[in-house]
Amino acid sequence: MTPGTPRPRMDDLTVERVLRVVEAIPPGRVAAYGEVGAIVGVGPRLVGRVLRTWGSGAPWWRVTDASGDHPLLARALPFWEAEGIVVKPNGKGCRMRDFGADLEELRAHSRPALAELAAAEQRDAEREDAERDGTASEDGRRG
Repeated sequence: MTPGTPRPRMDDLTVERVLRVVEAIPPGRVAAYGEVGAIVGVGPRLVGRVLRTWGSGAPWWRVTDASGDHPLLARALPFWEAEGIVVKPNGKGCRMRDFGADLEELRAHSRPALAELAAAEQRDAEREDAERDGTASEDGRRG
């Protein structure tokens, strides 16, 4: 990170955005941490941190490093075998050219879930503004 560059926050919205993109990776395909991060707008290390902390309910085994290697291959292997992902000869992961997700397709499949989050964030911000202004009714709407 360069000096003066704001560090991305790992807030609830960022966590949810990462998890939703990971959930959109099709079975039998993988995406690199950096590819997931590019869709979300965060770096690969933050993607890894989100998965390590909150990813147990998401298909974490579908996220690899840029060369297709998986840091938890022994744990990922049963999932890979069930989905038809083959380990490459070096035994560290899979071949991205064979099993990498189509990034445009992944971006398109992620778009509705990310838009839903953005809309919810907008509603929350409007509700907070209304509450701060004292113009919110009991149900949180202006009125």
